[in-house]
Amino acid sequence: MVDRLVNSEANARRVANVEACFGSSGQPLMVPGRVLVGEGVLTKLCRKKPKPRQFFLCNDILIYGNIVINKKKYNKQHIIPLETVRLKSLEDNGNLHNGWQIISATKSFAVYAATATEKSEWMAHINKCISDLLARSGKKVVTDHSPVWVPDSDAPVCMVCCKTKFSTLNRRHHCRKCGKVACNACSTKKFLLPQQSSKPLRVCDKCYDLLSSGNASANDDNFNPGPDPLVDQDSSGEDDDDDDDDDDDDDSDDSPANSNNTTPSTEVEPTFYPGNQPQVQASD
Repeated sequence: MVDRLVNSEANARRVANVEACFGSSGQPLMVPGRVLVGEGVLTKLCRKKPKPRQFFLCNDILIYGNIVINKKKYNKQHIIPLETVRLKSLEDNGNLHNGWQIISATKSFAVYAATATEKSEWMAHINKCISDLLARSGKKVVTDHSPVWVPDSDAPVCMVCCKTKFSTLNRRHHCRKCGKVACNACSTKKFLLPQQSSKPLRVCDKCYDLLSSGNASANDDNFNPGPDPLVDQDSSGEDDDDDDDDDDDDDSDDSPANSNNTTPSTEVEPTFYPGNQPQVQASD
């Protein structure tokens, strides 16, 4: 059981090492009761293209960041509380295989493993950590989730007006409510989405009208502004700072470990530490 690892020296060293690898750019990770369950590289589907990211699974949070020097240095740390997370398996699509969506209150995106076995292991361990955490804390399952962003490449034209073609001058903007890509004219308004930010966020005109009319809740996980003929809604993307999509932190790294690499490393398999072994089902 994970409980056996809580006070172990081995676990303390592992967590301390992760904290050290992020350095001053990351948050302190040495928290009483925290156990590092596993770690490994996954391909994250960002706004512009898939990119490798280092992931660390703890019994209460999921951590990921950019790889500067593998196993030695990471930056741009992101932390997602597991009580807000649910997973959704994805079908293989073109060059993207063994994927699933990580859907949470503040950030949602797709990741891909190197093999079907690794996908099964990751999903099983994450789900077990979530169920154990909810049982231990007595918290209810969170149903308010952020949308999975549509990648830029899947939207050559605005998904709201279906007219404006994107270019250097006509930039893409992502609606923070539905995740669709909209032109500037179709996304001029902001709305407060408490599960994502304390500040009003940019939304498309369709979502704004529904939200402001009271026909949809800002925290409605089943919210849907309507079908779109241009793109498969199982696509994924990435968030950014405020309303400037070019400030996307995951699209701005130029570290050697991430350049021109869009698939998970087949040389480094994920490591899951003893004490939290779930029943892993074979993937189709």
